[in-house]
Amino acid sequence: MAEDHPSYGPLISAVIPTRNEAGCIAATLDSLGGLRACGHEIIVVDAGSTDATEALARGRCDRFVTHAPGRASQQNAGAALARGDVFWFVHADTQVTPAAQTELLACLAREPCCWGRFDVRFTAARPALRVVAACMNLRSRITAIATGDQGLFVSREYFERVGGFADQPLMEDVELTRRLKRIARPRCLRAPLVTASRRWETRGVVRTVLLMWWLRAAYFCGVSPQRLARWYA
Repeated sequence: MAEDHPSYGPLISAVIPTRNEAGCIAATLDSLGGLRACGHEIIVVDAGSTDATEALARGRCDRFVTHAPGRASQQNAGAALARGDVFWFVHADTQVTPAAQTELLACLAREPCCWGRFDVRFTAARPALRVVAACMNLRSRITAIATGDQGLFVSREYFERVGGFADQPLMEDVELTRRLKRIARPRCLRAPLVTASRRWETRGVVRTVLLMWWLRAAYFCGVSPQRLARWYA
């Protein structure tokens, strides 16, 4: 169990939505162990996993709760339970490097009320995926729009001001950052998070890039998230 409060800076509540993530959840939570040891909080919000996710997660987090499926609503539920001054939304297949934790703590010590994201790199070392990661990182710096793979963090004040995640089946991360950038520019931290490349390897790099561009363009043109989710499935 974490201490009552970290030794310095705002209290961080890391919120991790899960559903049948037994293959990666232990590594993800272990990568956050240093943060938890410093007194910060780890919350897992599970959408009824039928594998070993719960057994692997319970001893590695401060709270494990079940919730109806839906990443947006799961993350909102985790934030509603959190004690922290800052919410950090981490995907279950994303590992947090020590450098990323150090950079986040330093950022929040300077500016407790802010929001931002990290650079990302993929688990696979394929040259094409290194290019994809570099383009993702550059794009989000230019547009101030980020995705959940980049480990969004946001102060409680900002999160509540924009109403949390929109309850929609896709693009909830893009929608949140669209709202947040009206308040302030994101803090783009360069220490990388390491995210699974499984989606890209399964669907193919080029096909996945084109699909994500198409979905994002359609969303900005007003296509409903429900229709986008059917296209993405």
